[in-house]
Amino acid sequence: MIRKLGRFIAVLILPGLFLGLTGCGQQEGTESKMDYTAAEGYEIASEPTDYVDILMDSGQHLVIRLDPGAAPLTVENFKKLAGESFYDGLIFHRIIEHFMIQGGDPTGTGRGGSEDLIKGEFLSNGVDNRLSHERGVVSMARTPLPDSASSQFFICHGDSQFLDGDYAAFGRVVYGMDELDRIARLETGPGDYPETPPVMEKVFFVQPQT
Repeated sequence: MIRKLGRFIAVLILPGLFLGLTGCGQQEGTESKMDYTAAEGYEIASEPTDYVDILMDSGQHLVIRLDPGAAPLTVENFKKLAGESFYDGLIFHRIIEHFMIQGGDPTGTGRGGSEDLIKGEFLSNGVDNRLSHERGVVSMARTPLPDSASSQFFICHGDSQFLDGDYAAFGRVVYGMDELDRIARLETGPGDYPETPPVMEKVFFVQPQT
């Protein structure tokens, strides 16, 4: 179900513009052993869980609860990348208020991704994924090819049910909607590229405090 990207350069998109931008991806010199804490009400997990905390450069958190029942391969891939610290230092490179914020490209341009391509887990590709693209839902970006998703993902800022059936929703934000709103309101330029790209400082597994 997972195949290698190899030399193929994917332009991962949502409906609208193909991105052809230059920008910053993983931050050179980013401190790999930074001190960090989990979002309020959560604690850092020693093993992978279905909760992922995105610590932003603002110091605020976005916590995502993954939904393996909706998209098991997509969740497995996201967990693999998070466990490898793939997302640490990457940016949200495309922002459209009331629609979505998109990130996870190591080049920061919208044209890159991780090594592996995964099956698109959505209805038009033969997968009965019932998770709807409501505000706060997390889903995978892709090219027009159905099985072209890799590392780029987007978080719905507004209800976007018109994406249902064509994109692999795989989780939702359960903490940090104020931070999602802040990011969505950032000033952008051509191609919806933020003037000051927000950075995912650290992406790590957490669990609710007991």
